[in-house]
Amino acid sequence: MAITQLKPSSENKTQNQTGLIHRPRRLRQSETMRRLIRENVLTTNDFIYPIFVDESLSEPTEVSSMPGVFRQSEQSMADLLKQVEAAKVPAVMLFGVSSHKDHEGTDSFRKGGLMDRMVKRAKDTCPDLIIMADACFCEYTDHGHCGPLDHVHNDVDNDRTIENIARQAVCAAEAGADVIAPSGMMDGQVGAIRSALDQSGCERTAILAYAAKYASGFYGPFRDAAGCSLGAGEGPTNRKTYQMDPANSEEALREVALDIEEGADMVMVKPGLPYLDILYQVKHTFGLPTFAYNVSGEYCMIKAAARNGWIDEEAATMEMLMSFKRAGADGIITYAALEAAKILARS
Repeated sequence: MAITQLKPSSENKTQNQTGLIHRPRRLRQSETMRRLIRENVLTTNDFIYPIFVDESLSEPTEVSSMPGVFRQSEQSMADLLKQVEAAKVPAVMLFGVSSHKDHEGTDSFRKGGLMDRMVKRAKDTCPDLIIMADACFCEYTDHGHCGPLDHVHNDVDNDRTIENIARQAVCAAEAGADVIAPSGMMDGQVGAIRSALDQSGCERTAILAYAAKYASGFYGPFRDAAGCSLGAGEGPTNRKTYQMDPANSEEALREVALDIEEGADMVMVKPGLPYLDILYQVKHTFGLPTFAYNVSGEYCMIKAAARNGWIDEEAATMEMLMSFKRAGADGIITYAALEAAKILARS
């Protein structure tokens, strides 16, 4: 039986005259198709919510430079923790705002001090929530630096700081912290914390190292929230002798490697948006659980632009968070966690 050759219609001939074989737009034709082939997906499991606890307050107070972010009182923190848990966000990062500042930040490692109290209250309120304690001294020192000062060299005294941070970590762990997150960028801080935790019987407490933390211009609103602006006339005028130079990327890999050798269970890159290249390199070089900190300046830029009607706040927020995920982040510390959780619940 002869097979009749069908001639293409003039319409088909017109459509195919470009000779295109590969048409990536075929896979973008509907939301269902886009969902089917989506490479990265955000869920509430990706978020860690930072909380500021101010021992001087009796009720929540909004941070003037961070719309939607409040300093909590020790009492009101409990209600916020329950909101976080209800939103299915698995973890919080606690920052103390101390009224008892001194040269060394001793209140942060004193039994009955703010670190001890806020961690205990958080764990008692939501036992299943992962409680991360930011381990640093800038919120607890009267000069605002991340450790006691060496006045001979006009700098932070590295070795005295890591002695103190080990005590702070043990205080937080014994109060119930699941994770210690040292943020001061002191040499040897992870090793000092790991040794102190293990010797005190807190070997199950994990460490999330701020392994690559840059001396960034994006931290300003955070310093308002945490009360850790540098005091006038004492110590260096910036944190560039311990936080990293924004021009360096290979140094970040060396810093991360050192923290892993010293016992870090997880690592972090901070800030997020300007350092997506570093985040990608860290994740693909070491393979450890890797986190990005979506810092205050990044968060506030979107808030400010949205308030001026320049961008769609929800779309920009979710796009920003997805950029961290796409670059390799296993988790994102973000002030937008609760807002993003609501958006995801609607989608």
